[in-house]
Amino acid sequence: MARKPGRMYTKISGPAYTRREYMGGVPAPRIIHFDFGNKSRDFSLAVSLIVEEACQIRHTALEAARITSNRYLNKSLGTTNYRMKIRTYPHHVIRENKQATGAGADRVSQGMRKAFGKPVGTAARVKPGQKVMTVYVDEQNLEVAKKALRKASMKLPTPCRILPEKLN
Repeated sequence: MARKPGRMYTKISGPAYTRREYMGGVPAPRIIHFDFGNKSRDFSLAVSLIVEEACQIRHTALEAARITSNRYLNKSLGTTNYRMKIRTYPHHVIRENKQATGAGADRVSQGMRKAFGKPVGTAARVKPGQKVMTVYVDEQNLEVAKKALRKASMKLPTPCRILPEKLN
């Protein structure tokens, strides 16, 4: 059974479904690293990716954004000249009522009977103005950090803006 498109899960509807201790079979989120780069050094700038609309960001989209921006930063600056932090965690469990397709599906499928759905993934619910990820760099590397976050924003299902701010 193929994975459904991400646009089916971007809108926030209903209360959050987060209590994993009462659920079975929730897949682990794809994103596992939330803080990487040079964690021991202090940088002069923090460049953040900020969400402009409320939505749900699937764990696969967060991981794709992380990989894209991290790879660009690593190639451009090296591992010691930046620090990147993912600021959201996919707590919300996404459910799907799977339907059988193909020959004989009408005899196998139960239609809307008990249509609560099974867990198929997780998502982070974000509000407008919330920071999704932050890159810490020095002032001479500002444009590289902006480009890395712009590449990451292409992977997310909502419009984003990039905000640099000085530290200290």
